[in-house]
Amino acid sequence: MKAQTTNRLVAVVGGSGAGKTWLADQLQKSAGNGVGRLSLDNFYRDRSRLSPARREGINYDHPRAIDWPLVEKALKACRAGRCFRVPRYDFVTHTRQPRREMFRPKPLNIVEGLWLLLRPSVRALFALRIFIDCPVRVRLARRQARDSAERGRSRESVRNQFWETVSPMHDRYVAPQARWAHVVLESPPTPDRLHQLTDLLRTLRNSEGDI
Repeated sequence: MKAQTTNRLVAVVGGSGAGKTWLADQLQKSAGNGVGRLSLDNFYRDRSRLSPARREGINYDHPRAIDWPLVEKALKACRAGRCFRVPRYDFVTHTRQPRREMFRPKPLNIVEGLWLLLRPSVRALFALRIFIDCPVRVRLARRQARDSAERGRSRESVRNQFWETVSPMHDRYVAPQARWAHVVLESPPTPDRLHQLTDLLRTLRNSEGDI
């Protein structure tokens, strides 16, 4: 018999710039109370022991850039209803900040990230798995806007990195995850599609079983 869990996890997966954060925001607002949020971005490995030059040479668009044992530990705690501390990651310096933030799980928790469905042990923790399918040019434009505003990078450097590492890693590691999704969503989604997803989340939050 399958063990019941106190809380349920929803994965929102897609490429860089696909609209994961936007979708998670919309679903959290629409679903109402009792919905928490986590991001895989907080679980990048700490590179503070490396020189700035060596940090810049790391491929952060490869899934090995993530601290997967810590991710799995956190998600299991979330499902069990246990509070835990979430790292805070600085994308400018590629290091973790000293203070972690306490996370208190909700009955339903939305987790967004690039590679949440890659590992079977992590994938199995999600009651609902959503994959966002977004055209490459749209993802590039969104990434340029974000990294220029939030990370102080030039549009040219963002564009060069996108075609050198982001896009190839997307094709190799991100796009194939659609096969493990319960829902494949085109970006931007229609209002009707968002409404359907919201109803699905509400049902999941109030039910005793997974999708």
